[in-house]
Amino acid sequence: MSSPRKIFQRTTITAMLLATPALVTACDSFLRNETPDRSGAPAAGKTSEALNVGDLVTVVFSDTPTPTLPFEERVKDDGTITLLLNQTFQVAGKTRSAVEREVRARYVPAYFVNLTVTVKPQERYFYVNGEVKTPSRQPHPGELTVLKAIASAQGFTDFANKKKVRLTRADGHTVIVNCEKALKDAQLDLPVYPGDKVDVPRSIW
Repeated sequence: MSSPRKIFQRTTITAMLLATPALVTACDSFLRNETPDRSGAPAAGKTSEALNVGDLVTVVFSDTPTPTLPFEERVKDDGTITLLLNQTFQVAGKTRSAVEREVRARYVPAYFVNLTVTVKPQERYFYVNGEVKTPSRQPHPGELTVLKAIASAQGFTDFANKKKVRLTRADGHTVIVNCEKALKDAQLDLPVYPGDKVDVPRSIW
């Protein structure tokens, strides 16, 4: 017959063995939650905003043998800009820092021993004029269409010609948008890029 002391020892050892997996799990969970991430990767939702078609950007080249004037370029419809030595870069959809690295890699060491590239996006605006209730220049929200641009100007007036709305790109190219058809077919509701102008003409009837 076992003594009370031996029974107590066996009970204590059994309890410790049963508690060990839970303790290991708790410690592992604590370490995962509390150990800071030192990988250097940016936290979700904190990456730089990507460049878009129509953005006006200033690109500065420094640390060159001779001073170079800044380039002021608007991102073309194909997503590109053209810089020093007639070099073309695809920038739409890329962050500012990614473009800076790509531009530098193109020029160093092929053209320069050292080079610092700084990309500075300008403020983004679009314009809505004509027969809308609140003609104005407005900050570009990032994604925008003709119908949304008109809605941001409080909609059409009673005299608006909704079938011949002019969308003028920053490069001067003009497209006519039939907003009545665009309401029924989203593919006809064209995107509005930074620097674009939406002009609603007056109906003659």
